[in-house]
This record gives sequence, structure tokens and C-alpha cells, in this order.
Amino acid sequence: MNGNQFGRLFRVTTYGESHGEAMGATISGCPAGVELDTEAVQRELDRRKPGQSMITTSRGEPDHVEIQSGVQDGYTTGTPIGMVVQNKDARSGKYEPYVTAPRPSHGDFTYSAKFGTRNWGGGGRSSARETVNWVAAGAVARQVLEQSEYDVQVKAHVNQIGDIEAPEVTFEEMLEHTEENEVRCAHPETAEAMRERIDQYQQEGDSIGGAIYFEARGVPRGLGAPRFDSFPARLGQALMAVPATTAFEFGLGRDARSVTGSERNEDWEFDEDGDPRPVANDHGGLQGGITTGEPIYGEVTLHAPTSIPKKQRTVDWETREEKEIQVVGRHDPVLPPRGVPVVEAMCYLTVLDFMLLGGRINPDRLDADVGQYDTDYHPRSPENVARDEE
Repeated sequence: MNGNQFGRLFRVTTYGESHGEAMGATISGCPAGVELDTEAVQRELDRRKPGQSMITTSRGEPDHVEIQSGVQDGYTTGTPIGMVVQNKDARSGKYEPYVTAPRPSHGDFTYSAKFGTRNWGGGGRSSARETVNWVAAGAVARQVLEQSEYDVQVKAHVNQIGDIEAPEVTFEEMLEHTEENEVRCAHPETAEAMRERIDQYQQEGDSIGGAIYFEARGVPRGLGAPRFDSFPARLGQALMAVPATTAFEFGLGRDARSVTGSERNEDWEFDEDGDPRPVANDHGGLQGGITTGEPIYGEVTLHAPTSIPKKQRTVDWETREEKEIQVVGRHDPVLPPRGVPVVEAMCYLTVLDFMLLGGRINPDRLDADVGQYDTDYHPRSPENVARDEE
């Protein structure tokens, strides 16, 4: 098992450390003929990047993406897509006190215990900075889906910070309001209360956890396989991999423990095309581990950031001392606002991988009906499409 890869046909391999030279991702399995908008990829990275508001880390990273391979004249070629984001504002010196004295609740000791060594600057490979790669890859997956015959849309928003929980919002409200405030909560009044709560913890030198609600529309029925390759199993793997995730739920989630079978069971009816569909959607678009064609929805819980300026206790395994430490540096007081684009990216990656596996999208070329092999031919360019139609 390669812990640096995600996906089976649309496979993403990532590299990089928090305070290393660069972050990067290689995508293999992207169909040829996708018109790849680099600016759209950059917009997704801008949503995740540090320093975008007062409730994020002040680390000054532009997170500018450079696409180095797999694209010619703005279209994917079917060969691996290489993407690089340079680290511009790394300051590893602040982490020297923790080389042999692990910060509480970080991966410092566990990485050292497994590998015998680690890149200790900013947490190295265990840092959430690595998700810049995931968001870049997810932006590519999104464009593949947008240019297919399927109208797949994924949207998420922050639905809880601490004990402040937003009321239910519609998919349309998420599309309209999520990006209007720095908390990324689609309910404006709740967003204000959340911001005040975050400020409170910042002033106390502490942090707070929260949750992200997500929804995927337009996912066709029939995706997934029994048991270990079920859609929720793969989606759960994707979302539980998001740093700080402690829970993943779909449909009724944990509320299902208090609901009777007769209440939870969904009757069937015919849709406008004469196909069976569940009357309700308490299962979150998934039955038997396979998509029903109804919206897939759920929630991801993120714990409070572990890097806080409050004094804490640790031990130095080299000197055998117990000591008090105070973690300094630039860290987020809350994670869900920057986690929204990460959750969306992992949903897009999961959906596309299943659609390629299920034959819903041709794995070689996005437009399987167009195929010329002379060196001057570009399958998706307007002039060649026109030529083919003639």
C-alpha cells in the first residue's frame, strides 16, 4: 500500500513537506482532450492557501501552481500531469526545539517511531500543507467531470464551529453564500457568531474544532461495488485522510442509531423517466454501498488545531527530561474554513475515479467519438471538431 497515492484509474501521487522546497502532485489516468483551465486550478488553491484572512495562519504562501507536463496547447494529452507549488515562506528554525521533544497531539513521535527519522520542519510530510496537492488534483478532476456528459456538482460549507451549529441550508444557498464570508458558512447570521467564537479562542491562545457539510449532485446511479470497494468505503477513506478528521458521516449518520427501521427505510417510486428511485434520501444517495442517483451528502468533523501558543507538557526522548513547551509559529485557530476546498476536492476525486472505473467516462479520451492520429490533429480544438462534422 502506497500512502502517497490516491485513486485507482484517476491516480494522484503526491510529494513534498511543509517546509521543503516544494509541494507537488502527479496525476495519471486523466483522459486526453480535456480543456484544462490553469486559472480555475489556481482559484481552488487560492481558496485553500494560508494568509487569506485573520482566522487563518499568517504564513505568506502564494501557492502558485505550475503545470509541467501532460498538457499541450491547453488540452490534456492523456499522459501524466505534473503540478508543482513552490514553498516561498518556510521557516524551519522555529521547530528545532521539537526535534526530540514531540509537540502534543502531533505526528512528531509517531513518524519518528515508524521511520526512525523525519522531516521536522513544520511537521514535514504530516503537515496539512500537503493538502495543496489534493486541491490541485481535485480541480483537474472537477474539470474532467464538467466537460463530460454528466452534470456533477460538489459543494461544501462550514456547518459547525464549537457548539455553534448552522441550520440546514439548501445546495443553492451553499453555492450562493459559502464564499461570502471568511468562515465559509452558507448561513450568514451563523457565520458571524462563528467568527466571534473563533476570535474568542484566538485571544485565549487556544483553538477550536468544527464540521464541514458536503453535498454532491448529479452523480449517476450504479457507482460502487460490494464491500471493500463500496462508494461510502472509498469516500470515507478519502475524507478520513483529511488532516484533523475524526469522523465521517453520510445520510442520517450518527442519528441513525436512534431511528427505527420503518422510519429509516425508503419506499420506492418511479421517476419521470420511468426508473425506480427512493422516495426520500435519508441514506445520502447510497444504498448497498452503491449510488442511487440521488444527492450524496454527509459531514466531516475536524478537531481543533493542535499547534496552540498555550503552554503544554512534553518529554525529550534524547535527554530523558520532562519539560514545558510553548508552540510558536504561524498556525490556524480553526480548520474547517480552509478545509472546505479540501473536502470538495476529495469528493471530486472519488466520484471521477468511480466513473472511470464504471465506464461512464472513457478513460483514454473524454470525447471517445473523435480520434485522429495525424500529428497536426487536436481532437478538441474548434477547427478540428468542425472539420470532423463536415
